[in-house]
Amino acid sequence: MQKILSAMRRAIQDYKMISDGDRIFVGLSGGKDSVLLLSALAAYKKFSPEKFSLEAVTVDMGFKDAPQAENLALTEYCRSLGVERHIVKTDIAEIVFEAREESNPCSLCAKFRRGALNSEINRLGGGKLALGHNADDVAETMIMSLIYEGRFSCFSPTAFMDKSGVTLIRPFIYIEEYDIAHTVKTLNLPLVNNPCPQNHVSQREYAKNLIKHICKEVPFAKDRILGAIYHPERANLWKKPE
Repeated sequence: MQKILSAMRRAIQDYKMISDGDRIFVGLSGGKDSVLLLSALAAYKKFSPEKFSLEAVTVDMGFKDAPQAENLALTEYCRSLGVERHIVKTDIAEIVFEAREESNPCSLCAKFRRGALNSEINRLGGGKLALGHNADDVAETMIMSLIYEGRFSCFSPTAFMDKSGVTLIRPFIYIEEYDIAHTVKTLNLPLVNNPCPQNHVSQREYAKNLIKHICKEVPFAKDRILGAIYHPERANLWKKPE
């Protein structure tokens, strides 16, 4: 956990993610990233130079076979941290997979989930939304943008969303997925199984496997990809002459 806290604190300070008096809501899906993010922020809160409050928001997608026992265990874990958990009931699963029968539903689903999170945060009085995107997500997003959209792009460490008025922060951008998985297993944190039928068959999964394949031939490839994103001065693209 010390390694996680050190990298998270560096990201928070580098991008000024947290200020005195902030009300931070963790988008708690029950996956390893969001559960460890909640745990890490609860630990960081004890020694942070900025004083902030911490809560959790979970979007109930409406899957009929969602694991109830695991969900209750996660609620109990939130209580043990002294964190209030808010659960938003939705029919996103029905809309995406039944009503609209989307062939590539991940983008639409993410948009609905983000909207539900933002609406709940505003209903509760406003605050910042913390998401568990990690360093692997950073690299994968850039690859997905390049392949599927034809542009060099990635999400921002922090972002103010005009429509909702919610500021989004990503404190795990310097932390690799391997370290997150190892820490979650070591601490035996409670996770909730993802019932989504698209789990592990998405465009992001393809990007993840592509990077793994490249790294077999070029072991430092992911580090170079991340370096190009973390250090904008390395983006040496063509410029038209003056």
